[in-house]
Amino acid sequence: MAADMTMDSMRSMESVLDNDDDELASQTRTSGANGRTNVALPDRIAGGIAGAAMVTFAATKRRTPGGAALAAAGTYLIYRGLTGRCVAYSALRTGTAHDTDSQNAAIPHGQGIKIEKTMTINKPAHELWTFWRDFDNLPRFMAHLESVTVIDDMRSHWVAKAPFGKTVEWDAEVINEIAGELIAWRSAENADIPNAGSVWFKELPAGRGTEVRVTLEYNPPAGLLGAAVAKIWGEEPGQQVMDDLRHFKSLMEAGEIPTNDGQPHGGKPRE
Repeated sequence: MAADMTMDSMRSMESVLDNDDDELASQTRTSGANGRTNVALPDRIAGGIAGAAMVTFAATKRRTPGGAALAAAGTYLIYRGLTGRCVAYSALRTGTAHDTDSQNAAIPHGQGIKIEKTMTINKPAHELWTFWRDFDNLPRFMAHLESVTVIDDMRSHWVAKAPFGKTVEWDAEVINEIAGELIAWRSAENADIPNAGSVWFKELPAGRGTEVRVTLEYNPPAGLLGAAVAKIWGEEPGQQVMDDLRHFKSLMEAGEIPTNDGQPHGGKPRE
């Protein structure tokens, strides 16, 4: 039965994708607005196939938390493939489809490197959102962040460590927020490293804490080569984001962050 549902989903996807080819050419350059797509056709197909496979496999793991989570993730990928719309891309006002380039996009289409990391934290979503939204708190758990200076409610100035002992700076502005749920930002013009990102706070049922999902898109100074060099020197941003989420979890749950020597520390983690 699961296999039949998967085949039906794939047939529906093929029909939608065929009908969208002409539509994509005439869409304005915004991201996911008014039902417009913001996911490129290859990504939609690949994601849809992966989602169908996940749902099929989840059917063999019925009545287990892992099976339910896998089915939910697979269903979302199928939805993303059928509609061509990604919620995270909409929040960032960007996307992988060519028609999503706009003045709102901090990273031009096809040039950015995308990172997405998730962590479950045993605290209410609104408490986590409130702490994160006070940007003065960010250097407390983001090891590579030197400082954040708040300019006004929507703008701030960031200074971060870079490879080879350098620093990078940029002004950032909040472009979308939902109290207790979402904060999305992008860098302003002339940033040393153009970037955009969002952090989602999804409270889980039965008091199981909050899922915090960070999506980051950035354009390294030397493109893909710069990212490769940074990774070699231990400065790979995907690992940075995961480490920052672990520090955030420790700080919010225990009130302190473990240091390299195994002793807790109430402030910023030592490198």
